[in-house]
Amino acid sequence: MILNKPNKLNLNIIIILLFISRTSQSLHPKAPPIPILPIPKSRQISWQIAEMALFLHFGTNTFTNTEWGTGHVDPSIFNPSSLNATQWVKVAKDSGFKRVILTAKHHDGFCLWPSQYTDYSVKSSPWKNGSGDVVAELAKAARNAGLELGLYLSPWDRHESCYGETLEYNEYYMGQMTELLTRYGEIKYIFLDGAKGDGEKDMEYFFDDWFSLIHQLQPGAAIFSDAGPDTRWVGDEAGVAGTTCWSLFNCSAVKIGGDNDLRYSREGDPFGHDWVPAECDVSIRPGWFWHASEKPKSALTLLDLYYKSVGRNCLLLLNVPPNSSGLISDEDIQVLKEFSELRDSIFSHNIAKAALLSASSTRGGPKNSQFGPQNIIEEGLYTYWAPDQEQSDWVLYLEFQQVMTFNVLELQEPIQMGQRIIEFHLDILDVTGKWQYVVSGTTVGYRRLLVFPTVKSHLLRLVIDKSRACPLISHLGIYMDSYSASRHVSDTLTKSKFINNLVFRRTAYSRSQSVSI
Repeated sequence: MILNKPNKLNLNIIIILLFISRTSQSLHPKAPPIPILPIPKSRQISWQIAEMALFLHFGTNTFTNTEWGTGHVDPSIFNPSSLNATQWVKVAKDSGFKRVILTAKHHDGFCLWPSQYTDYSVKSSPWKNGSGDVVAELAKAARNAGLELGLYLSPWDRHESCYGETLEYNEYYMGQMTELLTRYGEIKYIFLDGAKGDGEKDMEYFFDDWFSLIHQLQPGAAIFSDAGPDTRWVGDEAGVAGTTCWSLFNCSAVKIGGDNDLRYSREGDPFGHDWVPAECDVSIRPGWFWHASEKPKSALTLLDLYYKSVGRNCLLLLNVPPNSSGLISDEDIQVLKEFSELRDSIFSHNIAKAALLSASSTRGGPKNSQFGPQNIIEEGLYTYWAPDQEQSDWVLYLEFQQVMTFNVLELQEPIQMGQRIIEFHLDILDVTGKWQYVVSGTTVGYRRLLVFPTVKSHLLRLVIDKSRACPLISHLGIYMDSYSASRHVSDTLTKSKFINNLVFRRTAYSRSQSVSI
């Protein structure tokens, strides 16, 4: 049989059909990259987004001028004349804090709520004739202001007679925890520690039972301890994280209250199987409880701590203790106001928004806006730049119409996709047309801030040098901090120190794993 030759009309139809087929395929968006494990739970993302929380150490120690009470002080000493939890919350909110955390019971065992399990509480004090409840007042004030509430219930109890009796005390502790988690609405955070003085009674805490109870009664609550499960201690009370700080961690490598490797707590573990970001706790004053003789840190010192905590992928837990009247002191409020103004003046103007953005590649092609470089200017975790998965050069370019002056770099990863970036650096084009190194860093995570000597340029490039998987950037900021410029507040390294540091870390973290750094 002789087939007829295709005529011109048939050829045109074939071409049109092929074009329609290819066009219809291109209408389907490119799927997002696979997250690289581990990844955070929703309560951990909520915790990280808060960035800062205000810690309120308050109790009998406030009236005895001590830090660790004996547990045998007469409850009548607790009698604040002007306690106002609404003031505490207002100070926190006005200063940019999204969470308030109260020492519901410190090591002395005195309870700031009327616990049915002990008389050593506010119900035995003259404050409000024994009918007061500090936890209730703070919970109401926080709820009205839209702030989240967290509580600290000290495992170590110097008053309770059953402390040291393993089963009995664990039952007592869980009874009190149940009271706190069922009486006061939503609790977003539980702070636990293993602090205990030398020579005190031996005591085994049933931490796994406690964690299960907390997550059962308050599923949205993040739990803090040396070893998580949700957030970990950074290893010091100075408010400073490591310049390398992974949210990846192995909980099994750390014991709550134990003699742990503080460097491991400070830096995390690029091969960790758990997602446990670090928290930096520090007090605005030398002590944790209020003492009339002590003065608060300066606003510039708090800004430095902000760079070294929030700016290193951590949450800043800043303790601001109420005084013996039951109010946050005016001098503390003034410092917090100045601290807030400093942050606003620096971070309210992102110079990068004026740049023409481009990238070495884009997932799904250069015209794919879903993963394009323009996403790095938007706020939030859920839009991001993603390079083509076939490319190993990962570069973002920022071109300005005029020369810009700056000294702060901000980066964020979409942490719901896993923490990825291992090394990065920033270059600028100098007046001779050559790229000049400005600053380098290691981990990014939720937020990374680098301060460096002031530079000027109209063209910048951010280079991702090494990553656990295809790197993703959800936000990039360029700022001018005129306050820190003369102080040289910086956690960056020179190139030689940067390389030496990486070599040391590779040795320290050597593992027989498939991922290599």
